Amino acid sequence: MKFRHSAAALAATTAAVLGAAVPSVAATPTPSAAIPDGLYGTADPTYDGVWRQSLALLAQDTVGVVPADRAVAWLAGQQCANGAFAPFRADTTKACAAGLQVDTNSTAAAVQALAAVGGHDGVTGKAVTWLKSAQNTDGGWGYSPGGASDANSTSVVIGALTAVGEKPADVRKGGRSPYDALMKLALPCEGEGAGAFAYQPDKKGGLAANADATAAGVVGALGRGLVVTSGKEAAAACADADRPTPGQVAANGASYLARALAGNGYLTSVLPGAQDQPDYGNTADAVVALAAQGGAAQATKPLRWLERNSAAWARQSGPAAYAQLIFAAHATGTDPRDFGGTDLVAKLNATGPAPQATENAAEKPDRKDEGDDGYGTWWTIGVFLVAGVGIGFLISGRRKQQP
Repeated sequence: MKFRHSAAALAATTAAVLGAAVPSVAATPTPSAAIPDGLYGTADPTYDGVWRQSLALLAQDTVGVVPADRAVAWLAGQQCANGAFAPFRADTTKACAAGLQVDTNSTAAAVQALAAVGGHDGVTGKAVTWLKSAQNTDGGWGYSPGGASDANSTSVVIGALTAVGEKPADVRKGGRSPYDALMKLALPCEGEGAGAFAYQPDKKGGLAANADATAAGVVGALGRGLVVTSGKEAAAACADADRPTPGQVAANGASYLARALAGNGYLTSVLPGAQDQPDYGNTADAVVALAAQGGAAQATKPLRWLERNSAAWARQSGPAAYAQLIFAAHATGTDPRDFGGTDLVAKLNATGPAPQATENAAEKPDRKDEGDDGYGTWWTIGVFLVAGVGIGFLISGRRKQQP
């Protein structure tokens, strides 16, 4: 989910690398821009500042931590006058320029975070109004306004609508709701990728199974956001229906994820010319999706794999990586303060301003140990590989990868 989740113009192929696994041997990039006061993480915020801040604040709220006032103010201050958010604005004393690339993913993530911490109804209200104005006639959203709808962006916007008390089924354009858009991206229960969601149709209208889009699609079809609690219906075998409901396509998507994770317990990133790597972020998103649909037991294997293997990735990748793991822990009823021996809450808190209050003692902030943005080094790699073309939920961004 979780996809990303945000450079304003990256090709759909960039989704393959955004939020993907960061090999533990990868070097942490040196920030090319000053890190603003109040922002979590030390990586250049140009492409993900709002996204990673939103996930950090949302994760803190989820575990009973009251974020620092200046951290919340930084996020709220990134909003443009029309209600939208860009990935990052270096100078918020100036109005958003006409050519600034605002996007649905950053905006929807900010809505979820600010709605959770409370006290920003004006900001979230304007943001939701802008999101509604960017809805496509198929009922969904693309990463950029006017871009083709994709499963990741549509799902993170559904989460934003739910966060402010809207009913996604009632938010329509051209007579279609976000659920209509998601169901058009759901693969049937026959053939390769049965039950999965596609990120977007290909040029010929075909659908290809995409693990990250499926994790996002399951959560979106259930009308949930980035933070979920355990569901009640176990993922069953994929089952077609003449007129499927959002709940049915969510169950089918969860069935696909369960099959994809049945072997080694994790998903992989597929990068041209590179050896496949475990995808920690996508696996965390899959844990959230499986738990949301079928309960914590459905996500046990990938959760245990993350507990054993994700510490180095999260340490390298920074605040949104810790947030994704906190979301996975929360969805399964796992203690995020003892996640495979790691206190995720303390680690997250240490990447930025000390929170106002927390249920447990947190580490003193030490930004020197925290590396890249929420989706790790691959985010930066993806941006610079194909800068100039459009991405989806990174959820955020996110990536077009196969298990």
